[in-house]
Amino acid sequence: MTEQYVLDLQQVDATQVAVVGGKGAHLGALSGIDGIRVPGGFCVTTDAFRRVMAQVPSIEDRLDQLARLDPDDREGIRTLSAQIRRTIEGIAIPGDLATAITRALARFGEQAAYAVRSSATAEDLPTASFAGQQDTYLNVMGPTAILQHISRCWASLFTERAVTYRRRNGIDHRAVHMAVVVQRMVFPHAAGVLFTADPITGNRKTATVEAGLGLGEALVSGLVNPDVFTVRHDEVVAKAIAAKTRALRALPAGGTEEMAIDSRRQEHPALTDAQVVRLVRLGRRIEAHFGRPQDIEWCLADDHFQIVQSRPITTLFPVPDTGDQENHVYVSVGHQQMMTDPMKPLGLSVWQLTAMAPMHEAGGRLFVDVTRRLASPTSRAALLDLIGRGDPLVRDALETVLDRDDFVPSLPDAGPAGPPASGAPAPIETDPAIVTQLIERNEASVDALRRDIRTKSGPELFDFLLEAFADHKRVLGDPLSMQAIMAGMEATWWLNDKLGEWLGEKNAADTLTLSAPGNVTSEMGLALLDVADVVRRQPEVVAFLQGVEDEGFLEELPKLAGGAEVRDAVEAYLDRYGMRCVGEIDITRPRWRERPTTLVPVILDNVRNFEPGAAERRFEEGRQKARQKEQDVLSRLRALPDGDRKADEAKRMIDRVRTFIGYREYPKYGIISRYFVYKQALLEEAERLVRAGVLPEQEDVFYLTFQEFHDAVRSKQVDDRLIRQRKDAFRSYQALTPPRVLTSDGEALTGAYRRDDVPAGALVGLPVSAGTIEGRARVILDMAEADLEAGDILITAYTDPSWSPLFVAIAGLVTEVGGLMTHGAVIAREYGLPAVVGVAQATRLIRDGQRIRVHGSDGYVEILP
Repeated sequence: MTEQYVLDLQQVDATQVAVVGGKGAHLGALSGIDGIRVPGGFCVTTDAFRRVMAQVPSIEDRLDQLARLDPDDREGIRTLSAQIRRTIEGIAIPGDLATAITRALARFGEQAAYAVRSSATAEDLPTASFAGQQDTYLNVMGPTAILQHISRCWASLFTERAVTYRRRNGIDHRAVHMAVVVQRMVFPHAAGVLFTADPITGNRKTATVEAGLGLGEALVSGLVNPDVFTVRHDEVVAKAIAAKTRALRALPAGGTEEMAIDSRRQEHPALTDAQVVRLVRLGRRIEAHFGRPQDIEWCLADDHFQIVQSRPITTLFPVPDTGDQENHVYVSVGHQQMMTDPMKPLGLSVWQLTAMAPMHEAGGRLFVDVTRRLASPTSRAALLDLIGRGDPLVRDALETVLDRDDFVPSLPDAGPAGPPASGAPAPIETDPAIVTQLIERNEASVDALRRDIRTKSGPELFDFLLEAFADHKRVLGDPLSMQAIMAGMEATWWLNDKLGEWLGEKNAADTLTLSAPGNVTSEMGLALLDVADVVRRQPEVVAFLQGVEDEGFLEELPKLAGGAEVRDAVEAYLDRYGMRCVGEIDITRPRWRERPTTLVPVILDNVRNFEPGAAERRFEEGRQKARQKEQDVLSRLRALPDGDRKADEAKRMIDRVRTFIGYREYPKYGIISRYFVYKQALLEEAERLVRAGVLPEQEDVFYLTFQEFHDAVRSKQVDDRLIRQRKDAFRSYQALTPPRVLTSDGEALTGAYRRDDVPAGALVGLPVSAGTIEGRARVILDMAEADLEAGDILITAYTDPSWSPLFVAIAGLVTEVGGLMTHGAVIAREYGLPAVVGVAQATRLIRDGQRIRVHGSDGYVEILP
């Protein structure tokens, strides 16, 4: 293939990022949109860059050195990147390349003024904008100056900020090449930026225009404050006009200078409202062409808008695709399931196929559409009450949407109202045999699944799994199981409400649920203490485990004194709980059975922090505290007017809580037990595809949906490009924070606590487990990196059941996500840990090692001096 060094913008389209970089490809695509003006010019391609770089023999060594530097080594990056830039700028541009560039200049006017702009191949991408990472030079005149500035643009691939940005985004320096865009200069009256969606709220129906006088570079670089216009439905709905004291202008002989604005013009808007609306209409046309919201740089000259850049807005959370134009309100599934990370396509589709309610995917997360339930008064009241008890932030976000009278349609009630969500507990007798029966039924179902799936493979496996998913849903939707869960939750709410009203007690049920029987998640944490008791007796094993990195370590244990006994204890634990892991609702996540090293730091912490027999003692202490609390509450109630009736009612509810609240954790255990059976069978199928040469790696199937995986097994074909696209998309989703509530307009709502009973400076959250505790904050984002001392307070983003083994070692809990009945809250109450959940940005606002005070009854955290 012959190398092309120069291409006119008119010859370029959006597919040519590898040749002309992100900016060049976007400008080429913009040039082809009807009615959009783009200043004329050309691109110096990546072929030219590669040719020049090939003339630097030392560049490979320096890129190796750069790759080895820590992203936080600012001084090292600054020194090495400056050396690379000086070297590139010092290379003479080869004669034939210089000739190609000057010939292109002659077509557009050799003595005209130009903007010389960097355009890297990793720039203006859907997944990372790289905005401002490389250099742009304005008002450059004459072939000599333009060639010199092209060299500077090539060198700017190695600015300190660009190198650091690539390292943080996991992009190899060698994988990025630099093109340069050379465009006729526009000398504008005004310039600025247009966002076709609100960059703060994410609302796709609202556009934001920022405008200043003179060249747009002053505004983009933060030199001046812009006028800001908000546009909705072709109307300026808000504007803030800035005082304009300075602007950037082009000099006649080349270059730019700052200039003062005449005092009579300082308060004038840079654009009229009519011009703003006209600009937004152009922006909508560009957005429609690229198929997603855009961040657009524009200039206004002679009352014509010229577009000098358009890139995707990469920070917006995607909107579920419903294929209609109706308004929708979505609630995050991840915030209910304690898993706000993105899921891979196979994980998303399996959860959708096994869930009780239809779900929508966006940004690698799942959402439930609650629009219809919000539309009629009775179902709205029931939904808000139920959600509000669990997570007030979701309720507040929904109420924010409902306050906009026109967004959610209003429908009449469908029929007579059912019992209110906070009313009498579900009609089920308080009988422990019910829980035993439910667990036995579930275990028999999982055993049958394990037995029957062994003989299935190929397309037959997928047909079998679809039937298994139907059975999965039937078990999950068992009316008796639902009644048992609701009985425990509603009895908890009743006790907190009534004992608060009668005795002035806050969250009394927290103590009454300590060491409730039959909680498979809290038992999991205590069982790891028993494993630590076995390990503790074997010093040689303790020393060995401190250096373990290989997942095959269990096979090595029998070679050590006492190692066989330890291996048997760990194996028995994995037989019972090995299907669990962080983010376990995503079937693609590695399970403890697949990655047992995850448990090693927790076992070693337990060996260090506890005495033998701690599990039994902890459980018994909790049981005694709950019993004492029950006796105390009942005797105080009997001393009240009508006390015997109140005490009898409370006793019934306490028995109900003790009987059913532990079962609240079992259905999730059942789901995840099934998931591991499904996963093992699917991975065997993936291995067959690898052996047949259909896939390079077994885990590539994680980027296919269940149906696509089924099709691949049938056809023995996989679209490699699709898997690559899915991997890129998944990486981009990891940078996004999912909202609790999302609308079809793209507005992301997180909700707020409407409280004035919190000390100034405290971090507000939801009180889920009573008590106050002071201690050292340990900010832990990965359970496998836990290093806890007795008395530490765990600060993390979210806790699903897999985190409960850490709960035995901590004194308190603070999470960014959670509700009253989510797993972390239930286990915190079982273990008697003061806990506050739903604390926005807790892992950023609380530093590891700080002393803090957690107010588990009042729902706030104080950072202590």
